[in-house]
Amino acid sequence: MGNPDELVLAVPRASLVPGDGWLGVRRMDLGEALAVVARDGRFVRRGDAEVDPTLKQVIPYLVLRDGERWFLMRRTRAGGDARLHDQGSLGVGGHLNPGDGDVAGGLRREWREELEADFVPEFSPVGLLNDDTTPVGAVHVGFVFTADAAGRPVAIRETDKLTGGFAATDEVEAVRDGLETWSRLAFDALTGRPGE
Repeated sequence: MGNPDELVLAVPRASLVPGDGWLGVRRMDLGEALAVVARDGRFVRRGDAEVDPTLKQVIPYLVLRDGERWFLMRRTRAGGDARLHDQGSLGVGGHLNPGDGDVAGGLRREWREELEADFVPEFSPVGLLNDDTTPVGAVHVGFVFTADAAGRPVAIRETDKLTGGFAATDEVEAVRDGLETWSRLAFDALTGRPGE
């Protein structure tokens, strides 16, 4: 886990993920969910939020494509959250902090922090990602977006924490079982594959 004293945006689970929730990406217009975040969200200490199942930390989660290819990364052991070490990832994103403004602001900050690119793409909303089957997923909810690099170069900024680049769908399929859960769920949703 990252800095336990970091302030992160969270919402009451019941206001965004009612009842038993769902597993996977629920495709939807994110407008209503963003309104819930604006209304009910509050900044809390990350160390507290990570162990409070009544809260869902809000995570903008970008799946970057270049046409038919996917931006596939692998987390190294130098990354902040040991629960995700050595797993593959299709997602660029992270916690929302004071100063981000909103989910879109946090997504733009994460783009600048995690990737080297001389452009900011158009972020297209997909839906909400929920997974209560893992300790990480149980206290987070993903706002899934896609974007297309459209042939423009993109590189990983924090090469000590991540490695990777664009990969064909069959290459991602070959390592699907080694992807972190959220990436596997997003890949399945975006390729029309039946869920877990």
